[in-house]
Amino acid sequence: MHLSVRKLLLVALCGFLISPLVWAQTTGGSAVIGGTGPGVHGANSPFKPLVERADVVSWKVLSDVKVTLIKGRSVPTYSAAQLALNQKVQRVQGFMLPLQPGEKQRHFLLSSVPPTCSFCMMGGPESIVEVRAKEPVPYTLEAVTVEGQFLVLSNDAFGLFYRVADAVAVK
Repeated sequence: MHLSVRKLLLVALCGFLISPLVWAQTTGGSAVIGGTGPGVHGANSPFKPLVERADVVSWKVLSDVKVTLIKGRSVPTYSAAQLALNQKVQRVQGFMLPLQPGEKQRHFLLSSVPPTCSFCMMGGPESIVEVRAKEPVPYTLEAVTVEGQFLVLSNDAFGLFYRVADAVAVK
């Protein structure tokens, strides 16, 4: 994994150490940390894996990118399906990885797996999408859906593969 992606994921991970406390404060609930509570993927758990939906870009499509390591840098080779998404309005569903503390986020990452789940392995840059929102999006432990200009990145400074620009939250 490219060093810059590691730094970005570390920032996001630090945000998730704070996030359960932010969630507890904003919802009046209590923070559920370290697998305590009503079961990791139980009916009452906020940590549910995503279900494939026809109205959002599939994480299976996004994660099927081929990656080559060249001079210590991960270089993606995109499929026709991935390139067809580029510079078009798309919807993406995922779990928020805040890059800063706060109840609302304008710049965050979406992950294909709940990052608070100790049983779900976080992937590399193929399993996250950077989001730049027009308006702040309320932080939640549940999956969120955003819509905006989808970009397939060929040489991102942070080693990211995908971005949604001018995003808005969709119910």
